[in-house]
Amino acid sequence: MKITDLITWFEEWANPAWCENWDNCGWQIEPGVLGAKARVLVCLTPTLAVMKEAIALNANLIFAHHPLIFNPPKSLRSGEALAEMVRLAFTHNIGIYSAHTNFDQVNDGTADVLAQILQLQAVSPIVPTQSGLGYGRVGMLEPALTLQELLSTIQTQLHPPKLIFSPAANLQQQISRVAVLGGSGAGFISAVVKTNAQAYLTADCKFHQFQESRDQGLILIDAGHYATERPACDRLVQKFQSLNLNWVQLSQQDEDFRQFLP
Repeated sequence: MKITDLITWFEEWANPAWCENWDNCGWQIEPGVLGAKARVLVCLTPTLAVMKEAIALNANLIFAHHPLIFNPPKSLRSGEALAEMVRLAFTHNIGIYSAHTNFDQVNDGTADVLAQILQLQAVSPIVPTQSGLGYGRVGMLEPALTLQELLSTIQTQLHPPKLIFSPAANLQQQISRVAVLGGSGAGFISAVVKTNAQAYLTADCKFHQFQESRDQGLILIDAGHYATERPACDRLVQKFQSLNLNWVQLSQQDEDFRQFLP
């Protein structure tokens, strides 16, 4: 399959026109590779480490969740990471394409994959954006789990380096309704409360957002940005493999940009 055909297929599923106005979905760098047979390296974040991996693997497309370019740069200078990414992309004919907030909304996107990992039933978006799609997912645990069991499941399935959750008096509390949203989802707390979810799995939550959640009777669970979005990248590889691409692989150089002492 040619790169142009792959992108057409993807955009029929997750239209870049659905992305938020602050976002930058779609082509980040296209050095003239549209007619080439797709050799795709899928990653969460396009970094120099991922670019070097793509070069070593003879990939011609880095398909990323996070955009390489959020804001138009005022200059590109030697020694800067963005400038080096651009230079290497054109030198080695490697395109960079990002699917961000459009990919967040779709079935088998970032939130939907989290819901599947937790085996949520009767799932619906936290914030609908169009028919059947939207940001986040909320659904039922069947059977219900204790909070301790839910936290253990998240730890086992997502392997976060650090799992943070709201103060809870009783880890044996029964949890039957759960909301999920990969990446920075603290801004959706009020919307989650309206869904009657008892617990909310997301990332990048601040101190007072845990207070806000507790005061509204919601258990906030922060498993980290990387851990909550990386599974959707793996699912994307699986979907690409079903298209019988010439070659596709999940990046091994993706990074969680935070480290924690044991």
